[in-house]
Amino acid sequence: MKKIITSIFTLLAVCLVACASTKDGKASEESNDSKTLVAYFSAQGHTKALAEKISTATDGVLFEIEPENPYTEEDLDGWNESARGTRESKDRSTRPAVKNRVENFEQYDTIYLGFPIWWFTAPTIVNTFLEQYDTEGKVIVPFATSGGSPIGETEKDLKVSAPKAKFVPGKVINNATQEEVNEWIKIIKK
Repeated sequence: MKKIITSIFTLLAVCLVACASTKDGKASEESNDSKTLVAYFSAQGHTKALAEKISTATDGVLFEIEPENPYTEEDLDGWNESARGTRESKDRSTRPAVKNRVENFEQYDTIYLGFPIWWFTAPTIVNTFLEQYDTEGKVIVPFATSGGSPIGETEKDLKVSAPKAKFVPGKVINNATQEEVNEWIKIIKK
């Protein structure tokens, strides 16, 4: 009887370890069957919330693009021409440093790439992120949050940093429910 109980507990422990999620904001260094990465930069949390829903819908590994020098509220003042975010958006050659990297990036076939829209495009830290990796043959699906701006020139601006990737047309998605995100993912996968 003791052997049976020990075997059951051992099996349960193995199952729990095998089923552990890697959706902790970091791409796992361990082997992962997922071929989808959901990478996002979120300055105020809106894009993070959307990325989490996309990760759930795609069973993708979640990865936060973290700036080496975090953005302050003053940096994000879009009405201030001298604010860091405004300057970076208007000078597309800027490349703010990213403090973290995706382990085993080559294993991912599809990258859902999220960010807030700053001045009708992606923040240049997203370009920095793309330029850290070989994106040849990868499918990149941009998604964004915005206070009112459309996605604008985003795809053109991102292709500079990933010229050999295949871009799926991006979309601004604000305040979406999990069901709405699931429906969008179904359309993307067709």
